[in-house]
Amino acid sequence: MKNRFAKKLILALLIPFLFLPTSCKKGYFDTVPDNINTIDKVFSNRANTERWFFSLYAGIQDIWDQPYGYQYAGTCDELEYANWGTGNALTINSGAVTSDNSPTRFETYYQLIRNINIFLERVDECKELLEQQNGESIVKEYKGEARFLRAYYHWLLMKEVGPAAIAPLVSGLPNDNFQIPRSSWDECVKFVLNEMRASEASLTSLHLTGSNTVDDYQVGRITIPIAAAIEAQILLAHASPLFNGNSEFADWKNFDGKQLFNQTYDPTRWTAAAEAMKRAIDLNAAQGHKLFIKQNANLFLQGFNSTRDMFWDGWKEEGVWLRRATNVHSGWSQHCAPKNSLSGNGWNGIGVLQELVDDFRMENGRGIKETPSYNETTFTNTATPYYSAGTNNMYVGREPRFYVDVTFSGAVIPVVPAAGQTYVTYYSTAASGKKANARDYPKTGYTARKNIHPNTNLSTGSNPARPAMLIRMAELYLSYAEALNESQPGHADVLKYLNEVRTRGGIPAIPADLGQAEMRKQIRLERRIELCYESGIRFWDVRRWKIPDEMGSKQGGDFYGMNIDAGTSLSDPAFYKRVVATTRVLWQRKFYFLPYRQNEMDRNKQIVQLPGY
Repeated sequence: MKNRFAKKLILALLIPFLFLPTSCKKGYFDTVPDNINTIDKVFSNRANTERWFFSLYAGIQDIWDQPYGYQYAGTCDELEYANWGTGNALTINSGAVTSDNSPTRFETYYQLIRNINIFLERVDECKELLEQQNGESIVKEYKGEARFLRAYYHWLLMKEVGPAAIAPLVSGLPNDNFQIPRSSWDECVKFVLNEMRASEASLTSLHLTGSNTVDDYQVGRITIPIAAAIEAQILLAHASPLFNGNSEFADWKNFDGKQLFNQTYDPTRWTAAAEAMKRAIDLNAAQGHKLFIKQNANLFLQGFNSTRDMFWDGWKEEGVWLRRATNVHSGWSQHCAPKNSLSGNGWNGIGVLQELVDDFRMENGRGIKETPSYNETTFTNTATPYYSAGTNNMYVGREPRFYVDVTFSGAVIPVVPAAGQTYVTYYSTAASGKKANARDYPKTGYTARKNIHPNTNLSTGSNPARPAMLIRMAELYLSYAEALNESQPGHADVLKYLNEVRTRGGIPAIPADLGQAEMRKQIRLERRIELCYESGIRFWDVRRWKIPDEMGSKQGGDFYGMNIDAGTSLSDPAFYKRVVATTRVLWQRKFYFLPYRQNEMDRNKQIVQLPGY
């Protein structure tokens, strides 16, 4: 790391940095270059100082910039991307990751951490900023957010590489010693949480305008309720089997023999996680955050409308941490939209794996294997607002979120349709099928549908704007239920918070506690369905639970879909056969994390590599 930091110290003085634009179409998560080229010029001017500050948010990824940017959903048992040569997803799924091509973003995180150090060291030099009305309070908030972000980028680094080399908390000089070994996982967590909690003293609970109303343009800036939610996420992971008494990594040690993973299970971690989740829920509830519900006497319609529309009508209520700018149009909606939706402009290739399709429940809340009437060999004669007559009965009578999240053959078109088009077909000879498209077809016979606004018009580029919800209340509810079920099984809040998410989703509540093991199963399934495609949650969940090689959550081997090489009509039985849609490398222990790239290990001789690489 020594040479890398030395090089980047020089680059920091020479290359352009990022600033907050004035257009409301972007924001501090998406920044553009300025022509300032020395540190002194930055911190002698208020505008330049604030541009530097807002650029510190640049490492927070856009969760809807799929498939090329944010690829976690395509590297777990949720999605399979089309034949687009989709970079990191292909590398990970094929098992081709090495220490030379590791897709970790560690360099981005370390550079941002160093930029934060510079900001914290130099911001008080900006007299122009301090002399503004409430200047000292503004600087205090900026410092608090910067300090939190520094810890947060360490956390993102840990999620990628495991026990990490903690970067210096000063900007450093070229001759400083940057030979830094990995800290143990427990040490990393302690460092990150201590920094985050300390930063809260300088944070606000809400960003307001001069007229004392909520400032929507400041959406996404770290506040105390956001900080509490992220801290709770960390504690939930820390309590989970991957990090709590994990003997599978007993051989992962530093060169001096230091153990990087604790070997003793600590049940009190679940208690700490539950308390932190409840604190996060309460703090966000005090700001008016709650599950977004479009009330309807019909439970199914309430579930459908609520879970579909929350992404554009409900983010102010449900969203805990938001990303104002998001590439939801061309990065997500267009890649998901079927070819026969509008003059061939849909790119038709973010396919949903059959394993996820099968996990969506029936309307009565039961699984397909628990429902005797479930049928895959017959076809309905009845059209509904969700599918056409002639649709296979395997898609009939499913829970509302199935129709919100999955586009299947017979489903109504998810965007503004072309003239004469009403429903989607993925059989072999269909307009959206394999024979009609060289590479723009879903390998599974399904495409993703969640967060696609029905007024999206691919011919005009119209797509109603909305921020991305990086964390939302439903996640906190389910995380709280999980932690409480592990620490206090039978506690009334487990059932309460799980059922609030279930009933908002349009399925009946679980009537009584089912015992710890069954409740664990139900909570995990609810996370699988409610949070699918979002924020890499599923990718992370199966790893922290240590179940990536178990049936029902496997992360390697054969994955299934419909037979896209067959069928000539919507009701052709030949299409509705489970076949292998894609085969990924079988799970190996080393896939829990990504390796540091070899160039970093050549610079920092103290880093011991992840076993298996």
